[in-house]
Amino acid sequence: MRNNIKKWRFNIDQRVFEDYYSADYFKKTKEILLKFKKDQIITMQWFQRKENIVLCGIEIIKEILSLSNNKNLMVQGLNDGDIVNSLEPVLKITGKYQEFAHFEGLFDGILSRASTIATNCSKIKSVANNKIVLNMNDRMDYFLNQQIDGYASYVGGIKNFVTSASFEFLDEKPVLNGTMPHSLIASFNGDLIAATEAYNKVFPNNNLVVLVDYNNDCIKDALAVCSEFKDKIWAIRLDTSQGLVDKSLMNLKEISDELHGVNPTLIKLLREKLDVNGFEKVKIIVSSGFDEKKIAWFEKENTPVDIYGVGEAITKNKISFTGDIVLINGEKQSKFGRENINSKRIKSIKY
Repeated sequence: MRNNIKKWRFNIDQRVFEDYYSADYFKKTKEILLKFKKDQIITMQWFQRKENIVLCGIEIIKEILSLSNNKNLMVQGLNDGDIVNSLEPVLKITGKYQEFAHFEGLFDGILSRASTIATNCSKIKSVANNKIVLNMNDRMDYFLNQQIDGYASYVGGIKNFVTSASFEFLDEKPVLNGTMPHSLIASFNGDLIAATEAYNKVFPNNNLVVLVDYNNDCIKDALAVCSEFKDKIWAIRLDTSQGLVDKSLMNLKEISDELHGVNPTLIKLLREKLDVNGFEKVKIIVSSGFDEKKIAWFEKENTPVDIYGVGEAITKNKISFTGDIVLINGEKQSKFGRENINSKRIKSIKY
């Protein structure tokens, strides 16, 4: 996995070395120690408190340390992609605290953000039964996170993206998996056929993926567009809001909560209708509210989905790392409950 990741290309903002991103108390602590404890050697360790976490962010930290040109630190750590558990140290740095105090909170945040993304992606991917999962989180978060989130997503096993920025830290040629937005259909006055025709004329070499929930009549519109464009259609995508029930399900005797939004009953009926009408090769992509739980439900029901589009779920369930001093001059010294933890897994890191 790590062979496909670029080295030293995380575009580190040089202001990290000017304390621009450091909490004020770290800056003040550096000055105090320079005056009173300038030769003191400390060991700091980083850990978190959840089980089966996909570690991510170590490579970014290595790059920051490398760019700092400080070769006086002894660094130990695990690798991006390693599975870690509660209280397990993932990183240890030994040296003069004033030489890396400004990185303490910074490294907390890097490990927390990247490991959250990687872990969520790993869990989502694991329940999808090897089906393609499309990272559509660009619309759910601040745009400058796309590069690091793309890297962390890749570490977690989700490697399909909709923005070029998501590929920036990867040795992967961007192959974007975009479809069409609702705004394109709206621009053609809700005429799905006209919007699809325009898309196909402008991008004739792209896989033609058509969004079919605009009129909340997915099966009717899917069959209409497939009949019109036949073998040009590569896939259709359903993105029905959870607050709606598709018109094709309205004739069922009982409308339950499970029939709202994109649901197994709708997808099974759609697959059946596509196949009966000779469109067996057309793939089905689903999006709107998909997370680990919803994908597991669809898979349990043997729902004939080919690709899952996932957005908000990729950044949920925050994992928090913290760094603590645990040794001073080789002797135990730490906040109560944060003692030095020995690890047979942690290895020396060159940076």
